[in-house]
Amino acid sequence: MAELKYEITEKLGVLSEAENGWTKELNIVSWNEREPVYDIRTWSPNHERMGKGITLALDEIKMLKEILDKTDI
Repeated sequence: MAELKYEITEKLGVLSEAENGWTKELNIVSWNEREPVYDIRTWSPNHERMGKGITLALDEIKMLKEILDKTDI
């Protein structure tokens, strides 16, 4: 399998932290030198390992914000 290249271009915030030190974060990440996207996933404390996650383009994150703004949380 080819090596996965990534660069966290902006750390937006930590959503939660597990007892083992891994954190679920919202970041802006460039994957394989592509245009950066919004990214939600778990990361090891040193950001060398990651769990499965989801990436969202700018228009998708805007739609998510609109949906959340309308939701009674």
